[in-house]
Amino acid sequence: MTDRQDLRNAFLKKHGWGDVDCPLLAGDASFRKYYRLTKGGDTVVLMDAPPPEQVKPFVKIAKFLTQNGYSAPKILASDAENGFILLEDLGDNTYTRMLQQGANERDLYKLAIDVLVDLHEDVTDLPDDLPHYDHDLLATEALLLPDWWMKAEFGEGHVTADMRKSYLKAWEKSFDYVQRHPKKLVLRDYHVDNLLLLDNRQSYAACGLLDFQDAVLGPGIYDVVSLLEDARRDITVSLIEEMKMRYTSSFTDLEPDDFEAAFAILGAQRHAKVIGIFARLCMRDDKPIYLHHIPRVWKLLERSLKHPILKDVKIWIDSHIPKDKRGIPACLLK
Repeated sequence: MTDRQDLRNAFLKKHGWGDVDCPLLAGDASFRKYYRLTKGGDTVVLMDAPPPEQVKPFVKIAKFLTQNGYSAPKILASDAENGFILLEDLGDNTYTRMLQQGANERDLYKLAIDVLVDLHEDVTDLPDDLPHYDHDLLATEALLLPDWWMKAEFGEGHVTADMRKSYLKAWEKSFDYVQRHPKKLVLRDYHVDNLLLLDNRQSYAACGLLDFQDAVLGPGIYDVVSLLEDARRDITVSLIEEMKMRYTSSFTDLEPDDFEAAFAILGAQRHAKVIGIFARLCMRDDKPIYLHHIPRVWKLLERSLKHPILKDVKIWIDSHIPKDKRGIPACLLK
């Protein structure tokens, strides 16, 4: 038995779940793993987040969300030092699974948008010490495209210091633009894999929330982008436009042109980041399962770059990455 297993077993025993089968439920793009434990008629979920993963941010955001009526899993017990949490089991009805089973796509997305409207409209007493989605953090994430995807596509050393500098310069105006937007709680990975349909709850509480430990304080439109321009699935333009209208119509002070500009900027930034992350997951963490999404994300990035506010970024991309190279780097398919 490994030291990690010993620590896990000690944690479970301490909180009344010792000597219970602990089958793996799921893993994710991080090093976290999730297990479902069943005892009698009760079930709980164990999050195993080995250091350097942090569980304190998850606990803080989960408690904040549940205290405000949102359906994050309740925290039953935690060990921040060793990286364990016992969570309420919200079930298996993720949006991804429900959509695969033929659930009404429009209704699911309406519910998810309504959660964001309520969160951005009514919740003001946000948790202390949230990281800010400021210019520097947006830039650091955007650099994942040249630092990882371009390294895979063009080779080590291809991206020079001057290229990185000019890349960041191209983003400056747009990153400054989105900082004008009101600061909201940004859950940051708000998409179908991390949302659940809870049949026994009403209104926005019927939408279960997962994977929010990286939450920040920033432009709330980011989560609208994350939901509607999903790296993992295609969504029709008509549904995207309907859901954008559902969101914007709830805020009388949100100008349509302003929303579209911010949506394009945050979309482009997220897509650049995700392309880099998917390449990094393969190269550094030996997780190639995300590679097949890269062509879709490139198309989303190109769509975002059509907005005039991203003219400088488009010029940089067009100058440094030929269209026929915008896909899965060949070296990662070997």
